[in-house]
Amino acid sequence: MSCLTFPCGHIKMKKVVMNLHDLGLKDVRIGICGGEHMIRIRPYKAADANTILSWCQDEIAFYKWTAGVLGNYPITQNEFRSVESLMPFTAFDETGIVGFFTLRNPNESLDELRFGFVIINPEKRGKSYGKTMLRLGLKFVFEIYGAKRATLGVFENNLPAYYCYKAVGFDDVILDTTETYCVLGEEWKCKELMMENV
Repeated sequence: MSCLTFPCGHIKMKKVVMNLHDLGLKDVRIGICGGEHMIRIRPYKAADANTILSWCQDEIAFYKWTAGVLGNYPITQNEFRSVESLMPFTAFDETGIVGFFTLRNPNESLDELRFGFVIINPEKRGKSYGKTMLRLGLKFVFEIYGAKRATLGVFENNLPAYYCYKAVGFDDVILDTTETYCVLGEEWKCKELMMENV
């Protein structure tokens, strides 16, 4: 089994075929009432970075979130700007920013969007914020963008995230080769998940 290492600056994120501005979504907001709170998503703004980056208090949480693709822990706001080349979304409620994720085209086809860098404010975890945010993201993927499937990867050692993805309807994908990353001297295996618009 091979072990891949991703040092800062050596990963090139594939350019998105369309970004939010191209879709005319500079100020569009989508919302779902999740329990007591109305959770909405909007296009990410650079001013959101400090809040989002503050949610990773240690290296393990950071690498579970980024796989090191954004750089080495801790990253700066400037390094985090690389997400702007994707389709970045910020989730919020009446208390402020509660989550973040990106979408991107993993290949040239417009039929698939891939979730990445999914994170929820630690104070909001376990309260359905993650599931609600993902449902909003899926609404964008299928109803606004018109993709046929959504995909994502999650580390096997990140069970809360894995169960959150399963709860909103993602299915496991069996791959011929398991993707692995060398993180903090350990080999972390990645699970592939997918949801199709049926």
